[in-house]
Amino acid sequence: MSAVTKKRWNDLSPTAKVAIIGLAAVDAGLRAWALRDLASRDADHVNGPKWAWGGALGLLSTSGVVPVVYLVAGRKS
Repeated sequence: MSAVTKKRWNDLSPTAKVAIIGLAAVDAGLRAWALRDLASRDADHVNGPKWAWGGALGLLSTSGVVPVVYLVAGRKS
């Protein structure tokens, strides 16, 4: 078995640091947009229970996947 080595922040290249910060910023922006949209919608304009979407958007760390899924498939027109 091989041991998994964890890199520390200081061990990362500047490019890797920028990529991580950029991904985190995009995720935070999408999450904020999706949560605000969810809060402003009536339950009958959401596919699925609002509490489930809110929990997933607020608690799961998904690198932007859950907010995009909500914005694409979780909203009714």
